[in-house]
Amino acid sequence: MATGNNTKGYETPNHPFQGERIAEEHGLVDTYGLKNKEELWRVQSQLRSFRREARDLLGSVQMDEGAEDEDEEFLARLKRIGVLDDGDELDDVLSLEINDLLERRLQTVAYRKGLANTTQQARQFIVHGHVTVNGARVTRPSYTVTVNEEDAIEFDENSELADELHPERAEGQ
Repeated sequence: MATGNNTKGYETPNHPFQGERIAEEHGLVDTYGLKNKEELWRVQSQLRSFRREARDLLGSVQMDEGAEDEDEEFLARLKRIGVLDDGDELDDVLSLEINDLLERRLQTVAYRKGLANTTQQARQFIVHGHVTVNGARVTRPSYTVTVNEEDAIEFDENSELADELHPERAEGQ
């Protein structure tokens, strides 16, 4: 018997057959090495959630200390995952793009660090358990990497890819 909620973590597009949107989604799926559009829709839903929370916090009429604390917590959370910079305010959340969130996925960060030649190869290394974050093996390519964890992404010491002469290692890595 399964437990937990039965809702999916994303919304599908309202108009399924729009050529321009489909082409844009396909480009993002290719660029970031996503498995399918469902992964993209999950990130889009997360972005909508961030924007909704920012609008709610901006729209709260009474700016008592509780609301200011919520603002700071929300901004700190987004800065911790690297979506916002230190000087950014609540208004900047509304101008976030889908790319800002896709760049924080473990798959993309591992590729940008040079652990793999392509985003698809980075995905494979992660799923096969060759990549660790802070010494812990992570097998979810969608894992959101915090700013503090970025430098601690490396090959697992027990992985055959830890050998610098392995043929699948990225050039120059």
